[in-house]
Amino acid sequence: MAMSGVSARPRVVDANAVPESPSDGDPLTVRATLGPQPLAQQVLACATGRSRVRATDVAEEVLFVISGAGVLRVNGVAHQLECESGAHLKPGETYVIENRDPEPLELVAVRISPRPRAGASRADAGRSGVRRLADQQPQDATAAREFRIVADPATGLASATHFVGYIPVGRAPDHFHTYDEVIYVLDGEGALLAEGVETPVTAGSCIELPARVVHCLENKGPGLMRVVGVFTPAGSPAAAYYPDGTPAHAAAPRLEAP
Repeated sequence: MAMSGVSARPRVVDANAVPESPSDGDPLTVRATLGPQPLAQQVLACATGRSRVRATDVAEEVLFVISGAGVLRVNGVAHQLECESGAHLKPGETYVIENRDPEPLELVAVRISPRPRAGASRADAGRSGVRRLADQQPQDATAAREFRIVADPATGLASATHFVGYIPVGRAPDHFHTYDEVIYVLDGEGALLAEGVETPVTAGSCIELPARVVHCLENKGPGLMRVVGVFTPAGSPAAAYYPDGTPAHAAAPRLEAP
């Protein structure tokens, strides 16, 4: 079941239509697109300069650079950011984002709210770090789709999986996942089909999918669609199920009987 605080139904939001928070002199502007629980998605844009200090508090947080380059300083330690690199941050950390170029540095940030769960605790989270998408190996999902893991428990992100998905032209069969998910569309055009409603999506669309919502993300072409997503609890992006509960991929364990 979706956690309290999550929309009971899927949502699609155009990030460009969400107003920016007042900057008050901070070069970093924020668009709060989805959330707040269990996954709060924001689209960040940093002009030339250094942002004010941001804090993860009790949450884990992930970042993904969608354009530009810069520096992420976590507890005072500098990490280089390049386009299509991802970072994960532990609870209790502070960080700033620095842009030394005239072009804006744009990122998608997702904060993962704490909640009781089985497995590793947040105290088990590994050291914060930055990973280049190009260095990660592609893995297969349903209907000839692929994904690359940016961060998950194996790399130190205790409570979620951060990934980029590659969707060829066409649509997969209707399916659902057992996790809550937020998605940002990087490239491509298509539609989210869920609960009998078709909603257009394009680059900049933000999608919220509560657990067990039957859906399909269709790529209407002409080229590849790419999305960056975060879901909790952590697992495999290929862990999908047909509406009757049958696993849609070998990576999906069989569902327990209710």
